[in-house]
Amino acid sequence: MAGEREGSGLEEGLVSREKQPHMEKHFRAGEVVRDVIMGVSDGLTVPFALAAGLSAANAPSSIILTAGLAEIAAGAISMGLGGYLAAKSEADHYNRELKREQEEIINVPETEAAEIADILSEYGLEPDEYRPVVDALRKNPQAWLEFMMKFELGLEKPEPRRAVESAITIALAYIVGGLVPLLPYFFIRAAKDAMLASVAVTLIALIFFGYVKGRLTGNTPIRSALQTALIGAAASAAAFSIARIVQPQS
Repeated sequence: MAGEREGSGLEEGLVSREKQPHMEKHFRAGEVVRDVIMGVSDGLTVPFALAAGLSAANAPSSIILTAGLAEIAAGAISMGLGGYLAAKSEADHYNRELKREQEEIINVPETEAAEIADILSEYGLEPDEYRPVVDALRKNPQAWLEFMMKFELGLEKPEPRRAVESAITIALAYIVGGLVPLLPYFFIRAAKDAMLASVAVTLIALIFFGYVKGRLTGNTPIRSALQTALIGAAASAAAFSIARIVQPQS
């Protein structure tokens, strides 16, 4: 009797689990995160290196701040435009391939149907298993077209506003990142003192940003933080050294 009760309880548990809705958690903001990472990482690094280089050349804080703000404006426009063109190119490529695939489905349906069979066979399906799928897709041209775009060409339909959103996201992220290394120059007149404060603030920001980036992208957060900080430090050190080398000797 005890064994029956245990078996009954196990079966009830399995049934109750089957009835519960299965909620899968997937991260679906990959493109936005990629844009933010691109904008912030460049925004933190480039103005930081520029400010360090000008500080090494004994430029006053006002000049460094002016040059830094001008660089942020130019960089945000350039990065945003680059993001727009990249997303627009992806959309144009998708539309060209979509049109070509539509024409092939109309003009050479047997060839396209054979390609469906080849794709499904790569997943281990036998002819008697994938033949009904091929027949079903041939009866639904839109589903057939979407299947070929995704599984034959590996292309996902882009969002209509993707290009504009990418441009705005990258530009704003660049501005936010670029203002961090310039903050000390707003409050500290002595360029060398401002540079030391900028180094400290920017390295903290790079470590924090690298850690968050690692969490979002699935990489080791500590390793990502150290890599990001190292890249930023290397860029500023290079700019500082070059400015020291080319600076006229008094």
